[in-house]
Amino acid sequence: MTTSTNPRLTQVFRFLHARYADGVAELAYAFDDGVPMVERITFPHAPELPRERQAAFDAVLKLLHLIAGVSYYKAGVPPKIEVVDGPLDDATANLLDALYLHGLAEFAYRNGLDLRGRIAFPRLSPSPLRGTRGDAMDGVGFEERGEGRGEGASSPQAPSLGLPKRTLVPIGGGKDSLVAVEAIKSIGGEATAVWVGNSALIAACAARTGLPMLNIQRELAPALFELNQRGAWNGHIPVTAVNSAILAVAAILYGHDSIAFANERSASAATLEYDGQQVNHQWSKGYAFEQLLGDWLHTHVAADLDYCSLLRPYSELAITRAFARLTPYFDAFSSCNRNFRILGPKPADRWCGQCPKCHFVFLALAPFLPKPRLLAIFGRNLLDDETQAAGFDALLEYQDHKPFECVGEGAEARAAMYALSQRPEWQEDALVARFRAEILPQLDATQLALEPWLQPSSEHRVPARLQAALKAIA
Repeated sequence: MTTSTNPRLTQVFRFLHARYADGVAELAYAFDDGVPMVERITFPHAPELPRERQAAFDAVLKLLHLIAGVSYYKAGVPPKIEVVDGPLDDATANLLDALYLHGLAEFAYRNGLDLRGRIAFPRLSPSPLRGTRGDAMDGVGFEERGEGRGEGASSPQAPSLGLPKRTLVPIGGGKDSLVAVEAIKSIGGEATAVWVGNSALIAACAARTGLPMLNIQRELAPALFELNQRGAWNGHIPVTAVNSAILAVAAILYGHDSIAFANERSASAATLEYDGQQVNHQWSKGYAFEQLLGDWLHTHVAADLDYCSLLRPYSELAITRAFARLTPYFDAFSSCNRNFRILGPKPADRWCGQCPKCHFVFLALAPFLPKPRLLAIFGRNLLDDETQAAGFDALLEYQDHKPFECVGEGAEARAAMYALSQRPEWQEDALVARFRAEILPQLDATQLALEPWLQPSSEHRVPARLQAALKAIA
C-alpha cells in the first residue's frame, strides 16, 4: 500500500516496532505491506535509564506502541490485527481489545460501523471471554467478568523497583487537573506537572502551579494526515489512554511511583446507548479503563507504579466547588476544547462561549461563585443568551442526548440549573427563566438537589500515600 491507497480497502493493520534512543521513542505501523507510518514521542532531557528499570521500560514502551496504534488503526479498521513481535498474553490482549472496542465506540457510532467481533488482538491462547461477536467486552460489569481489579490483585506482581515517591500530574489547562495539583500540594506531596503537546495555555497553567514541569512532545506520523485526504475513516480516539501510556513510560524513565490523573466519577457514565452498546466519549477517562491499566502496570511493569485518578470519588459539581476556591487560576485556566485543536481556528479569548465545554463549566461554576466573578471569567453571561438554548438543553438531556464532550451527567446539569432557578440573581436570565417555565414542570423536584452530588464515593484506586489529598478536595 502507498499513501495513495484508500486505507478502508486494506486487510491487515500491523504493529511493526517500538524503539527508543536518546529521549525519543519511535513507533511504527503499517497497513498490509505498505509504507511504515512512524510516530515519534520526545522525552526532554531524558536521563540515562537505570539498569534495574530496563525490563519495566521495555514492557511499558511496548504497551505504548500498542495503545498509540489506535490513532492509525481507525483510519482503515481492517479485519485483522498483526503484532510483528508475536502474540500477546491474555491480560494485555484483554486490555487492548477493550480499549479499541470501547475507546472507538463513538468513532464507530458516528461512522455507522460495528466493531464488535472485528477487534481481536493476537493472543498466546484463545480467550474464554470472547463470544461469537466479541461482545464479552461490552463495557458493563468488568468486576463480574474478572477483568477488573480483582483479577489483577490475584495475578503475580511485577517486582518493586524502588521508584521515588513522587507523582506525575497531567495538566490539561482546565479546572480538574488544577484541583488535583492543589490537593497534592496541600499534603506536601512531591509532584511534577506534565503535559503532552505544545499548548501555550497548558504551559501557562502548569507554570502557575509552581511545580517542576515536564513537557513531552508527540509527533503523529505525517502519513496519517495524507491518509485522511484519501478516504480514511476519521473521528474520536481515546486520547487519554494514549497519554496515560506515554506517562507510564515517563514514570519509569524519570522515576515517579504514581500517575494521578484528574478524571471524575462522571466520566464513567455513557453518553448514549446504541444497538445494545454503550457509547462513552470519555471511556478512557472512566473507571473501567483505570482498573485495566492500573492492574496491568502492577503485573507487567512495577508493583510500586500506581495509576489512578485522584478525583475519581467526586462528581463534576463537587470538583467545580473545590475549584471555586482556587482564585489564583481564574485568569489562566480554560476548559474550552477549541483551544486544543490540532487543526483549525482557535478562539481569540480563552472561552469561545459556544461549545459544550464552555456551557457546562459556566453552569457548574454558577452555584459556587458570585455571579459577577463568573461573568468576569467568561466575559459574558451564557445563561442570558437565548441562542444558546439548544446547547444547554443537551447538557440537561432535554430533547437530546448528552454532548460528545467531557461534560458531567445530565442529572448533574439539571441539579445545577435547578439551584440557579431558586436564586433571585439568576431567575430573570433567559435560559434560567425558560428552565423554570418549560422544563422544571416536567421534572421531579425531589431528584434535583445539589447536595447529593457533593458527596464523595468510596470507589477509587488512590494509593495510600496520596489518600490524605482526598480530604483537601472535600
